[in-house]
Amino acid sequence: MRRFSTAGLLLAFLLASVPLPQSRAQRATTTSSVAPTASTASVSTINAELLEAAENITAAKLREDLYVVASDTMAGRDTPSQGLDETAKFIAARLAALKIKPAGDNGTYFQNIELHSFKPDTEKTTADLSGRTLKFGQDFFVGNTNGSASGALVYAGHGYVVKSKNINAYQGLDVRDKIIVVAGSVLPAGVLRSDLKGAAGGEWDDAASYARKNGARGLVVIPRNIERYWRLAVYRMSRDTFRPKRLDEAVAGASPSVPTLMPSVELVNALFAGEKSSGEEILKGIAGRDAGESFALDASKKLSFNVSAIVTTAKTQNVVGVLEGRDGKLKKEYVALGAHYDHVGTGRADKTGDIIYNGADDDGSGTVSILALAEAFARGRRPRRSILFVWHCGEEKGLWGSEYFTEFPTVPLKQVVAQLNIDMIGRSKKEGDTNPLNRGLSGPNEIYVIGSKEMSTGLGELSDRLNRSYLNINFNYLYDDPNDPNRFFFRSDHYNYAKKGVPIIFYFDGEHEDYHKPSDTPDKIDYSKMERIVRTIFVTGSEIANAPKRPLVDKPLTPERMDR
Repeated sequence: MRRFSTAGLLLAFLLASVPLPQSRAQRATTTSSVAPTASTASVSTINAELLEAAENITAAKLREDLYVVASDTMAGRDTPSQGLDETAKFIAARLAALKIKPAGDNGTYFQNIELHSFKPDTEKTTADLSGRTLKFGQDFFVGNTNGSASGALVYAGHGYVVKSKNINAYQGLDVRDKIIVVAGSVLPAGVLRSDLKGAAGGEWDDAASYARKNGARGLVVIPRNIERYWRLAVYRMSRDTFRPKRLDEAVAGASPSVPTLMPSVELVNALFAGEKSSGEEILKGIAGRDAGESFALDASKKLSFNVSAIVTTAKTQNVVGVLEGRDGKLKKEYVALGAHYDHVGTGRADKTGDIIYNGADDDGSGTVSILALAEAFARGRRPRRSILFVWHCGEEKGLWGSEYFTEFPTVPLKQVVAQLNIDMIGRSKKEGDTNPLNRGLSGPNEIYVIGSKEMSTGLGELSDRLNRSYLNINFNYLYDDPNDPNRFFFRSDHYNYAKKGVPIIFYFDGEHEDYHKPSDTPDKIDYSKMERIVRTIFVTGSEIANAPKRPLVDKPLTPERMDR
């Protein structure tokens, strides 16, 4: 799981049998005692054939696979890295052995992703406001576009043109040769993201596409949550962070991109000093999703800035397979099962000198769980709907493996009826554990279930009913609270599916003392707990795949709910 909520683009934020490699942590395996299963009477409510197939999921096999995926050989599975590539090959070999159909690019299991990294050259990236020199990282940050801009300024509110609703933020404004100042992540009143069909530049424009079409020199984008954005920008600009090139190009559009600057609070105040609206008023309005009226700023104010960056390239991949359903009609629909198979690679040494972040729980546990589910589905009777297996890369970088898949799916995304996401299900809080870092860790027969009722009442009810009828794990819904400060609903790959209207369920064991540390190793995993959870997910996925109707989305995510 990614450490904190982040965005990909800064601008987009706004607008087979394998020998077991030895890990240094490969010592005695620790497991918790097995919790009691449901009574024979309750289990009998689930098809006996399905229960037999679930028994293909075993603690022993999960352990065997995790000691491969979370071994030192994989070097922490950073995105991109050779270790991640080797993990992808390991997964693909298993899928081939199970005769699961490749669903990546060109008849392979790999959805190939070209990456690029944009890192500003801080010495060559400069800005000036009416003769006042501005400091990078103190007064401003920049978007992922090289170039220079200079000119007078106009404020264009939300910055949208939506022809179907007769909305035009630029009515009466001349933007040619000027710099457009706009609110980030604020839609016009009465407009939902679902109203914006197709790409920008056609039936609708955002600030970037309007600027390109109408001769504006540059953009100043004011973040809606400016303090949160600023923390994110500081983090991102401190490292060489890759992004999928195709995602960035989709945001920028086919035309040349417009140089973009993001101001600090102090710079916003300076830009709007003496204007129709003050910087404080503009920021307050944007924070409340009201960007206000458009107007030209004092013509004597001139902003100039130059964006210079170092760009590097690399490649990586999602791993994708499909088990085709048996029903002639329903096989065109999919139940998606997913996990991220990346982690954070190598980093600062711990007190033992270990620099490899093995990521056994995060998310080696999810990675091998999806493999176990693939085997269970392949060895049992095929369900009526197809099963889509996706191992996402780059989750730790900002969910962009799942973002990439949901933007450029290899199966029709509208035909995906649900997505079940597994991210950290292998750890258990032991009795008597008083470590404050483990206070949120779930117990041996407990798992946090997040989002099952967020979009589809029926999906949540199905999940509860099957669990009660089977192994009766303690489903903890603590993190379903919309006011939960951890924001876990937004921090793993299911979120990108949810944004596209796909109902989801997210299974999560909670943060613990080894989260994002080299000490997250496979010897600390509760494999018996994993077995029970993965079997439960198998039964749940099977029920969805065999149901006459897909789960009804009766509570779609609105922009307000997506950004709560």
